[in-house]
Amino acid sequence: MSVAKQIQGSVSYHAGQAAENAVARDYIRRGFTLARERWRGKRGEIDLIMRDGPDLVFVEVKKSTSFEQAALRITRRQIDRILGSAEEFIANEPNGSLTNLRFDVALVDETGQLRIVENAFGHD
Repeated sequence: MSVAKQIQGSVSYHAGQAAENAVARDYIRRGFTLARERWRGKRGEIDLIMRDGPDLVFVEVKKSTSFEQAALRITRRQIDRILGSAEEFIANEPNGSLTNLRFDVALVDETGQLRIVENAFGHD
């Protein structure tokens, strides 16, 4: 891998982490509790898992030059991976598959502005 690609990858990684941190702070400001960051199960990773009392919110964070570009980066395969990972995570929750949950997408543009799309995958 070239040095330029390594630098670009490092910049993207850190920009993604900064976006996740900003989104987590926004949820916390609104009264949520951070349960896990970058949780990794057998099926994949979930960027943020937030608690709203006993309920869970699984958050996928996407950063790009615009909200629209960020939204376009979400694929069907990625949604399926997130759903599977969430299923794996809630297996260890006290209410298991009866846990109330939703899936949000947090879009971050190049200026750092946030747009949260609640229940983005249509699952409650």
